[in-house]
Amino acid sequence: MARAQCGMSVDQADVVVESLLLLNHEFPDDSKVLYITSRYYSELANRAARKLTGRAPSSAEAQVLMAEAYQARGDFESATAKYRRILEQYPKQPGVHYQLGQIILAKIPTATEEARREFEAELEVNPTSPAAEYMLGDLAWRAMKSDEAIPHFSRATELDVSLAQPYLGLGVALNAVGRFTEAIDALKKYVRLTPADPAGYYQLAIAYSRIGNKQEAERQRTLQLDAEEKLKLGSASTQGAPQPH
Repeated sequence: MARAQCGMSVDQADVVVESLLLLNHEFPDDSKVLYITSRYYSELANRAARKLTGRAPSSAEAQVLMAEAYQARGDFESATAKYRRILEQYPKQPGVHYQLGQIILAKIPTATEEARREFEAELEVNPTSPAAEYMLGDLAWRAMKSDEAIPHFSRATELDVSLAQPYLGLGVALNAVGRFTEAIDALKKYVRLTPADPAGYYQLAIAYSRIGNKQEAERQRTLQLDAEEKLKLGSASTQGAPQPH
């Protein structure tokens, strides 16, 4: 810990990161290690942000940082204006159209067509964006267009195998069109990535039931109920915990 603290005091980010990685490897559950990890990484991020805006204030990255700050505070009008100005200067900047689509949905959840155009525009400048593919799949699913949603969800899983939500979206959409065996493959990957979510087990129970595997369907139903119970217990313990004053 002393080495990490020393690195922070002399602004040597590489020393800090190396020390934190070592501490987390050796003491992964230590509360003090977790605390300083959170604190120091947050401070390193703030320092990097200040350095970026100080040394390259007109860069696309610095302006995106400012737009994201507006967005995080819920100031969608300022964020939108900033993102639009970025596109005027840097029309191919990745991530900007995606964030505009998210802002549109946050402001008006029913403005799906306008949001869809932004996500499609994102893919034009950033064709390997799993997030944009996922959102297009989600919007198609909301419009009850399963056949249109499936290729977007599938593409998102190919672009980033570590993202859980596209697997769930894909499984749900495949279930909806009767492609149950394919749905099972996608949903198995989802529950491996997100074992605490009952939704994956629920969809698996549907798929197994539809292909005639009643025993496995019942097992998935049991897993779903167990996951739901754990969520309830976690929620109850949080609500019953003393609150800071």
